[in-house]
Amino acid sequence: MEHVTTVSSTLLASFLASFVEIVEAFTIVLAVGLTQNWRSAWIGTGLALVLLVALVLIFGPLLQVVPIAILQGIVGILLGLFGMRWLRKAILRASGYIPLHDENLAFRAEAEHLRNQRNGSRAKYLAMLSAFKAVMLEGIEVVFIVIAVGSPHGLTLYASFGALLAFGVVMFIGLVVHRPLSRIPENSLKLVVGVLLTSFSLFWIGEALGVDWPGADAAILGFVVVLAGFAALAIRALKSHREVIRMTDPVKGQTL
Repeated sequence: MEHVTTVSSTLLASFLASFVEIVEAFTIVLAVGLTQNWRSAWIGTGLALVLLVALVLIFGPLLQVVPIAILQGIVGILLGLFGMRWLRKAILRASGYIPLHDENLAFRAEAEHLRNQRNGSRAKYLAMLSAFKAVMLEGIEVVFIVIAVGSPHGLTLYASFGALLAFGVVMFIGLVVHRPLSRIPENSLKLVVGVLLTSFSLFWIGEALGVDWPGADAAILGFVVVLAGFAALAIRALKSHREVIRMTDPVKGQTL
């Protein structure tokens, strides 16, 4: 049961986190393909994927020589910083303090930028570079997530499968609809991912310090429940705070 819990949570965290990152990369690649040309989009994407695979092949084996306690501690800290960043932004977006991420807006901005480029070899190079940069930047985060959620318990294969599944789902949906995936509840996904990654972080930091968690790996589910409850309360409190500001200070409330 404990192993099933760990595997399923690893798959879910890797799939959802990778899904969000791949959607953002897909938006830019789609803008490049529709605005400039698909050849530049595919070349930039292909080069980025080759480089990402090379990074995994180079640095992946190095993790095998790191003592498990040290690995859990380092990954736990890094994953905590990563997860809390997602959680913080998702809470602020859900409460209205910062705008929701808009894939249509990102698509239009990238398309407008590419249209302003002159035709010719320079335009093709910039289009290829845009696709490469988008896939590379989002891909590095996917690689980190896969390694972080999978390596401390030797579940990198399961985490990789979750990322590949996310890639396949995004590509299938994107190629079918041929437009930015703006209807996906991205902020809700980021909120879930932030909770999951932070839960993994707390669990592994504790293991690195020698904490004997009640229920062993099932303790991850306990962290998920506690953090999800905290996020819900934080969103509710921030929404209430915004309403109070709007009622007492209408001028300042217009900026929130």
